[in-house]
Amino acid sequence: MYITVILYTFGAKCAEEIEEMVLKEKKIKAVIPVAGVGTKLRPHTFTQPKPLIPVAGKPIISHIIDQFLRVGIDDFVIIIGYLGDKIRQYVKETYPNLKVEFVYQEKRLGLGHAIWTASKAFGGADELIVALGDTILDLDYQAFLDVKGSCVGVSVVKTPSDFGIVEVGSNGYITKAVEKPTVPTSNLAIVGIYKLTNIPRLTKALQQLIEGEEGEGVEFHLTDALMTMIREGEKISIFQVNKWFDCGKRDVLLETNATLLGLMDSPSVDLESFEQTIIIHPVAIGDNCTIKNSIIGPNVTIGRNSTVVSSVVDNSIIGSFAELREIVLRKSIVGNDALVKGQHVSLNIGENTEIEFG
Repeated sequence: MYITVILYTFGAKCAEEIEEMVLKEKKIKAVIPVAGVGTKLRPHTFTQPKPLIPVAGKPIISHIIDQFLRVGIDDFVIIIGYLGDKIRQYVKETYPNLKVEFVYQEKRLGLGHAIWTASKAFGGADELIVALGDTILDLDYQAFLDVKGSCVGVSVVKTPSDFGIVEVGSNGYITKAVEKPTVPTSNLAIVGIYKLTNIPRLTKALQQLIEGEEGEGVEFHLTDALMTMIREGEKISIFQVNKWFDCGKRDVLLETNATLLGLMDSPSVDLESFEQTIIIHPVAIGDNCTIKNSIIGPNVTIGRNSTVVSSVVDNSIIGSFAELREIVLRKSIVGNDALVKGQHVSLNIGENTEIEFG
């Protein structure tokens, strides 16, 4: 009745503006689970949590947070566990004005358990956006947020048995959600982002999930909670993701680094300051780096306060405070504070000579 009066008195345009104002008043929280160990990226994750590994000039978690900030979401719940203090410290130092609550997941029992652990932290929200802390998405976030009701990001995959998959009905809503099915009936995989608008129903479904399973090594999947919600009448649509990068594996991490560097507009530092050095774009080089007599690039990320001398580096990620001397690195990941030294060789080679270094 109230909207009808607005339409009659002020017209449709004014009503649209009021509706937009109401939408802006929604309390939206972004939940980022980052409690995993990152076993597939060892040895790097023995001392550094996976979300802090640099990609295209900044840690993975910064790519995720920055994407949310660009669309006006500034209220976060970050679920930490393994090496969680390092993530907390990084976020606090990098985003001192960010509204964020950290929730500790004591036992790593799956994504559903992680979200259930944080349920009190997001209980008062109108909408919840869950974004996996090791996945960077090529996604129109504003269009995703504008979708009416609950939805999940999906993409067609070649190996659906490795993912949570969904089946979609003719009306565009999910009819079935299954985690890593043995015999997949769909190739639409959930790729790490969820928008959920019925928080009480989600919380109830998660509680039922936790209470209904027992035993050593049980994992609680968010897909199972979604399926419970669907059975109870929740309408959940899908949103096609253009491209996504699961940064949990070395090769994918390097591919992500190269792709995102290619999208950067300009160099990250004054590249002319490096002595006798050739820079082949794209690269991202952190602050206070010393680089001389070297060839850097393409597709190289170097963290802050690192030193590279008499080296060739391409398609690689080098952490902060690392030191490289007289070395050739290709398709490599070097952690923070690491020292890599090669053997200095002086050659005087004549014609028709072939030398191979092992």
